[in-house]
Amino acid sequence: MDAPAPTDRSLPRVIVFDVNETLSDMTPIRERFEDLGVDAHLVAPWFAGLLRDGFVLTITGENPAFADLAAASLRTTLHGLPGAGAHDMEAAVRHVMSGFMDLPLHPDVVPGVRALAGLGIRLVTLSNGSAAVAEGLFERNGISDAFDHVLSVEDAPAWKPAASAYQYALATCGVTAEEAMLVAVHPWDVHGAARAGLRTAYVDRTGAPWPEPLHPAEVTATSVTDLAHRLGNTP
Repeated sequence: MDAPAPTDRSLPRVIVFDVNETLSDMTPIRERFEDLGVDAHLVAPWFAGLLRDGFVLTITGENPAFADLAAASLRTTLHGLPGAGAHDMEAAVRHVMSGFMDLPLHPDVVPGVRALAGLGIRLVTLSNGSAAVAEGLFERNGISDAFDHVLSVEDAPAWKPAASAYQYALATCGVTAEEAMLVAVHPWDVHGAARAGLRTAYVDRTGAPWPEPLHPAEVTATSVTDLAHRLGNTP
């Protein structure tokens, strides 16, 4: 059953969007794995592994570059696979990584972003990936003007879900945690933002059960357009 729209809180002043998978469609990355003769189902464990490594480095006081970590994790994932073995490893890594610069948006993103902006909410991003990837994504799809800031943890003290990452976004936007809402498809991101005091919205693109140990989102929506509809119906 769909979660109801919030009924007891006003609209957030700022929405802080995650980018990878929340706004961007990762299907072309799966296609690049297939170009190498590698099972596209390995994209998910590869991406989960690079996030795991990023979280480990964050916990131990480092702030790695997403692209560097993704490439290193990709070498580990591709090592020894029959399909990948027919390719030069560094060429294979470049082929996959360059796909991030050409990712499309999910179909609901452009109308959803326009609808949220139409509600008078300021929109920003906060990605563990690079700002350049998000900027290119928005430029290709004609929505750069909808975002006040395109932020990345490259300029924050740590990766999400560390509290300091969200605090960096709040300080940049000049709002309190209670005035901002983090929007993501990742439960760990929603949990981190909630623990940092932000309001949260979960975009459920898969229908997978919510991991119960994590803090639930204030709003659950099936898409960015659905989120705009739910927030638009908030008293």
